Amino acid sequence: MDTIDTGLLILRVLLGLTMAAHGYGKLFRGGRIPGTAGWFDGMGMRPGKVHAWLAALTEVGAGLALAAGLLTPFAAAGFVSLMFVAAWTVHRGSGFFVTANGWEYNLVLAGSAVAVAIMGAGSASLDHLIFGDNLLDGWAGGLIALVGGLAAAGVLLGACYRPAPKQDDESVSVS
Repeated sequence: MDTIDTGLLILRVLLGLTMAAHGYGKLFRGGRIPGTAGWFDGMGMRPGKVHAWLAALTEVGAGLALAAGLLTPFAAAGFVSLMFVAAWTVHRGSGFFVTANGWEYNLVLAGSAVAVAIMGAGSASLDHLIFGDNLLDGWAGGLIALVGGLAAAGVLLGACYRPAPKQDDESVSVS
């Protein structure tokens, strides 16, 4: 294992376990699935319970797959889809910086996952062990991650994102 493979292993594990921890939290911490479902309903992702399960399981699955280097371009597509939906529904109105609840963190996770998909999972990965080389690395892996993730996010948002209309201060009457 050379320095590139070592760097990829570190990056994959950090990204993957970070994402998996988010899914674990939706499943087993705080409000669990019912609380997460209410949050999704509140932001306009309906039905909230379906999206809570979908997000939690995708975060755990894509996170663990990326950490292990298993089907890496597809795991990275999961990252892109999750982070685009999060950026669009929760963070886009707050600007770039995460300190203001912006979409910076979403961009870093999604972009890093695409970079891993382009480079391939490396020799310390299940892709290398199972397929003998990196699975669909290079531009093919990057396109699967980026285009596949954006397409999945677009379909999900188009089919399910129904936020409540915002009230103007002027249109709110006080009796």
